[in-house]
Amino acid sequence: MINNLHLLAMLEQHETAFEEELKFSHDTFNFVKGNPNYWQRYNLAGHITGSAWVLSPGGGSALLIHHKKLDRWLQPGGHVDESDGTVADTALREVTEECGLSGLTLLSPRLFDVDVHEIPERGHEPTHFHYDLRFAFRAASMDFDANLLEVKNIQWVPLANLIAEGTEQSIRRMALKSLKLRN
Repeated sequence: MINNLHLLAMLEQHETAFEEELKFSHDTFNFVKGNPNYWQRYNLAGHITGSAWVLSPGGGSALLIHHKKLDRWLQPGGHVDESDGTVADTALREVTEECGLSGLTLLSPRLFDVDVHEIPERGHEPTHFHYDLRFAFRAASMDFDANLLEVKNIQWVPLANLIAEGTEQSIRRMALKSLKLRN
């Protein structure tokens, strides 16, 4: 089970130059503090999720998946499992399951990015929020083995393409942060 005191400390220590992300971090802090079941899928208001922002070995590209259910290009990630010790463990497990990548290096135990996004109603599951905690990883190689049960496609996308106007805001924000990692 994910320790809420650890999560709250990570959120308190998270720094960003992006106003929107500051709000997301604050909202996530309050959500975790006010919900004892903050990580469990059955929480109908929302839950914590973990994502992996994976950079290529040279750091010039990021790995994106085309999510089947949401029909959007996103970073790999997903729901916390009971066996995950940390949300970084969740992110690593998800990228391994979805993309078949191995040999990933966590660039920092600190949060790389925080986002809150609405997940639309689907079947018996009502509209709810994902409080997404994102961690940066570097891949040892650009070889992947897509799990096509979960994703439509996987691509390495140059950061230069992801910082362009028109890119979904949270992806663009992480790409801009990644450019600083390279320098």
